[in-house]
Amino acid sequence: MLPFEEQAVADLLEDPNGGLLVVSSGIPLASLAATLLHLHHQSTSSSGGGGGGCFLILSAPDALKDQIRRRLVESQLLQVHDVASDVPAAHRRALYSSGEGAALFLTPRVLAADLLTAHLLPSRVQALLLLAAHRSSDTSADAFIARLLRQHRLLPVYAFSDRPHAMVAGFAKAERTMKSLYIRRLHLWPRFHVLAAADLERSPPEVVDVRVPMTHPMVGIQAAILDAMDACLKELRRTYKVDVEDLTIDKGLFKSFDEIVRRQLDPIWHTLGKKTKQLVADLRTLRKLLDYLGRYDAVTYLKYLDTLRVSEGVRSVWMLAESSHKIFELAKRRVYQIVRPDGTRVSIAKGTPTKKRKVTPSSSKKGKETENEDSAPNKDDAQKVNAEASYLLEEVLEEAPKWKVLRELLQEIAEEQRKGDGVVHEDENNECGIVLVACKDERSCLQLQECISRSPQQVMREEWEKYLLGKAELFGLHKKKKKRSQQPKGFGILDGEFPTGSNENENAGPVSISKLETNALLAAASGISNLTKEADAKEDSVPSCGKKGSVKGKGKRVPKKTLTKRQASKRKNRSTTENDSCQGTDVEASGKTDEQSDINVSKVSAEDAPAPASTPDNAEDLIDAKMLPPVQFYALDSDQHVLDIWKPSVIIVYHPDMTFVREIEVYKAENPSKKLRVYFLFYEESSEVQKFESSIRRENEAFESLIRQKSLMMIPVDQSGRCIGPTPANEPEPLLSQNSLTRKAGGRKPTGKDMQVIVDMREFMSSLPNVLHQKGIRIIPVTLEVGDYVLSPLICVERKSIADLYQSFASGRLYNQVETMIRYYKIPVLLIEFSQDKSFSFQSASEVGDDVSPTNIISKLSLLVLHFPRLRIVWSRSLHATADIFMSLKSNQDEPDENKAMRVGVPSEDGVVEDDVRAENYNTSAIEFLRRLPGVTDSNYRAVMDGCNSLAELALLPVERLAELMGSQKGARTLKEFLDAKCPSMIS
Repeated sequence: MLPFEEQAVADLLEDPNGGLLVVSSGIPLASLAATLLHLHHQSTSSSGGGGGGCFLILSAPDALKDQIRRRLVESQLLQVHDVASDVPAAHRRALYSSGEGAALFLTPRVLAADLLTAHLLPSRVQALLLLAAHRSSDTSADAFIARLLRQHRLLPVYAFSDRPHAMVAGFAKAERTMKSLYIRRLHLWPRFHVLAAADLERSPPEVVDVRVPMTHPMVGIQAAILDAMDACLKELRRTYKVDVEDLTIDKGLFKSFDEIVRRQLDPIWHTLGKKTKQLVADLRTLRKLLDYLGRYDAVTYLKYLDTLRVSEGVRSVWMLAESSHKIFELAKRRVYQIVRPDGTRVSIAKGTPTKKRKVTPSSSKKGKETENEDSAPNKDDAQKVNAEASYLLEEVLEEAPKWKVLRELLQEIAEEQRKGDGVVHEDENNECGIVLVACKDERSCLQLQECISRSPQQVMREEWEKYLLGKAELFGLHKKKKKRSQQPKGFGILDGEFPTGSNENENAGPVSISKLETNALLAAASGISNLTKEADAKEDSVPSCGKKGSVKGKGKRVPKKTLTKRQASKRKNRSTTENDSCQGTDVEASGKTDEQSDINVSKVSAEDAPAPASTPDNAEDLIDAKMLPPVQFYALDSDQHVLDIWKPSVIIVYHPDMTFVREIEVYKAENPSKKLRVYFLFYEESSEVQKFESSIRRENEAFESLIRQKSLMMIPVDQSGRCIGPTPANEPEPLLSQNSLTRKAGGRKPTGKDMQVIVDMREFMSSLPNVLHQKGIRIIPVTLEVGDYVLSPLICVERKSIADLYQSFASGRLYNQVETMIRYYKIPVLLIEFSQDKSFSFQSASEVGDDVSPTNIISKLSLLVLHFPRLRIVWSRSLHATADIFMSLKSNQDEPDENKAMRVGVPSEDGVVEDDVRAENYNTSAIEFLRRLPGVTDSNYRAVMDGCNSLAELALLPVERLAELMGSQKGARTLKEFLDAKCPSMIS
């Protein structure tokens, strides 16, 4: 550990009640937590405290959990156990009481239930560690567990957070977090801290900043996206319902911008118009477009834009702006262009001949399609076709500028390593040759791996072929939906022929660019499809032989000979109809990325690279492949700290990330003797640079705000938890109780009864049990078959959040739940709970219709109440309102019995269900049949059931007796006529 990290842990251990530690993003929390556990256990053992008990670790992601486990196992001082939610209760009790000093990773739901059921005693706990303190609040599960533990014992609570910007979100976020966790001290360790800066800058790595200029289409797309974002922000400012200071493009580059806007608009979301709601969604889409521009290749970017045009084109607001047209046009220009045979580009709609065009199976270097003569035997017609003007598809396939720079950097590194092979230190253990390339996600890693091992041209060619085949497949699906055309048999897209206009006898009208573009794309797709069929046929007939070079971990590979010759044929500008026997395409190779989706980190070495055929075109690629050093690819989204494992000497940060930069600084500070060179690849004057600089500036501003809050923070005396009690004893008495009359027992306050609520175990995923415990209600966690909360022997509550309510209606689960509650309890209650920071309504008043609609939530609730008249619906604005409603419902009610509540709905060994009055005394199927008979209503069916024992006896009753039971002469006659009616027969 670095000295400043040791100092941070020492500051935490000074206070026996614990503390909250906020560090910069990238500072290793695993090292801090493991060291704290180690030192705390040693100090407890040396002080004579016995050292017994366990450490509880909550809110640990999987990657962080693995790092802490590895460090604790290396120390061999603490046992590490991962207590999952499916571990039996007996096994959990054994882990809680086993050995001295065990670190347990738990989920909040399991731990809260075990503390309430006394499976885990607070006396057996040494400390509580929370590794995501920025998510804690007064209603979170972390605060619930801290209250349950400190209710009996003042054990230390250590909270960590590496998200300083999340600690300043909202009003006094840090102070409210400390209050909910009963912590009195706040420790801040930013990157600009004096001790941290001194340790990290003592032996800095060699940094090379490489600025890569963007292509002109990329610059134009970026400017158009920023213009669209600015236009959306201006429209959003006109609503006068959001804070204008937060609506800036600088903040719009981060995901937290969506949270800022939604947090302001959620309370009035139901009053907003469709345009305002769509603007919020459009800002999220534009941010993704800006991010994907520098992350993915041109073909993938165009494919994503096509998807957006289909999915959001109708309702989107930003697509109606002027800049959106520029985004789509420039994205297409990066991939292909529509040109005339003379090479001039097509920019306006022109008329095209109404002839059929035949595409040759062979495609040229630029992908230009040529026109064959018409199949008609008339020579004059063929000459007429050739004389007509035609439009060709010119492939551009613009490569990412960073690809070339990355390859040049790897060649430069390999050359330096070869020059320095004679001067290699023994302590480096042949690890100096490892080059680490850090990308944003796994897809980028896999694509760069393909570019290095093969060539960028081949990678772009495969993406282009997949794009064209997808276009052809989509066109085929649309064609199937239409009526079958009257064209001759054998005429279709995949045969390389398609119509470009109407009949020849009619005058040709103007055809738009979109039509020309579609025709050209489909023609290119037909050529590739033909090549694919020929290649597949040859592979089936002639077995392929020879060594296949590819990257490790690949499934299906393209034969070198076939791939090389196909590429060579495309580099020649041929327009003849001959088919080379060695040409072909391997469509299966397009699935390489999908087959490797489960690979987080990939390795490419010079030996793994394929050896292309020694043609003049590939000679340079062959030399480059031999010169490249072994490369490790690392996906930043995987959150796996691999620097200590691989120990690279060169790091290329392909997608700059502030968190990873801090990890590099810590790695170099921990290994000062190791030489390390870091290359940063930035697109010059791009949003990538702006986002990276804004992330650093935003973190510094967050720490400055936390420093000001710490200087003005007022900590209550009882913040350590000394005054915690199961009842709200500290709350002021109501005015009526203070001024109570003396004749009522001398003004003595009556002793309140201990309220208790039986809660289903699955409900501990919500925050309502926590709020009920805050109100002084005793929580009894059990597994319930009927309902979620049992308030009394008569009241059962089924709680539904808004999202769960929609899902329950869609699946039909709510109907069965209400039916079982009505069967076993006299007062079934459906609780619909809204979020406190959102609107207290399903929809606005203008959206409520007059008719019953099967898709409307109000209509569904109305039908549910009509079907179950005994059902009571309770509407709650927030969690605290729900707790108040529960307390009012429990007034003048007996307390529920835990054993009886657990047996409700559970059949015994004999198959009998207790407390099911309908199942014991009546036939439920016969009751449902009776209620559907004409004349029988909800008000008289019980009297009918008391007057006869079966449906057969009911059919024999006279009309007078039926009128007496049903209370209506008309209803009795209707029922009797129905029962005595003759059954219609189909036999004449």
